Amino acid sequence: MNLVRSVSFSWWNQATSFLWKRSLQPYELKIDTDGDAVADIAYRLRFSAVEGGAQTATLRCVEGAQAAGTDDGGQALVEGAPVSTGPEARVTEAGGYRLFAGWRSDPFFIDRRGVFFNHLQFTGDDFFADKDVCSIVLEVPNSALGPKQSGLWHRTLVPADGADGGWVQVERGARPLQLILVFAATGGELEAYLAGEPADDARFVAGFAHALEHTGGYTPEEARRVAGTLLPEILPYDPMRRASFPDNGRTLTDDAVDAFLALLTNGKVTEDTVGPHGDLLAEFPYLGPPHNA
Repeated sequence: MNLVRSVSFSWWNQATSFLWKRSLQPYELKIDTDGDAVADIAYRLRFSAVEGGAQTATLRCVEGAQAAGTDDGGQALVEGAPVSTGPEARVTEAGGYRLFAGWRSDPFFIDRRGVFFNHLQFTGDDFFADKDVCSIVLEVPNSALGPKQSGLWHRTLVPADGADGGWVQVERGARPLQLILVFAATGGELEAYLAGEPADDARFVAGFAHALEHTGGYTPEEARRVAGTLLPEILPYDPMRRASFPDNGRTLTDDAVDAFLALLTNGKVTEDTVGPHGDLLAEFPYLGPPHNA
């Protein structure tokens, strides 16, 4: 991928049913271009109902004040993009954009047993090595983002209850595994966090800091400083620099788990002994073919 020309973003939804059962459920990529933690650009993806075993996707873009909203309008960039249900990656190109949606080999790698169930005593078993996932991969021209650093995050909307309709945000994120800290730090505020906006994340700094004191033995002052680097939950990306997690985007081979473990434990644990998958592709959509197409 030529980082001077374009940048790719990926969503992986472990909980998504085959394929996207809620065709009216929008998925969004939010982009903050001026550093205020409020979206200035939003890419919105909607899926059609499944007909005859087939499904299509529509990609829209909205800019300005409306990018922070919850409607599903915007300029159509890609319409009728086929969703891939087999081993072949069906890619749609239009106006400098490339879009893929469908089953692929899950690129995430982690010793799930060691991290979550074995008190950080690692087994070397990569839980996702043979797993598939419903994936969305979008490539946009860097010119669409502007020349400076941007902030990225994703969110999922569902139809609101009641006769008035509209949309409600039910999930958002930018940094892998950060929900571990969210669970530990927010308690009953989990839903508020998932439904919230990055611009309001300062209210969670104290809870994050308290959790870090316990998990990593940080002093209160240092814990608050580290918590401040995690909030607002936005992933920075400068197209003029090499992508590298956590400071500048994230590539599929970046070991986000190791980075998170080092932060969570204050450097006491720095790796889970598993590495990137060997089935990644050199070309778009980069994710390997599904194991069970």
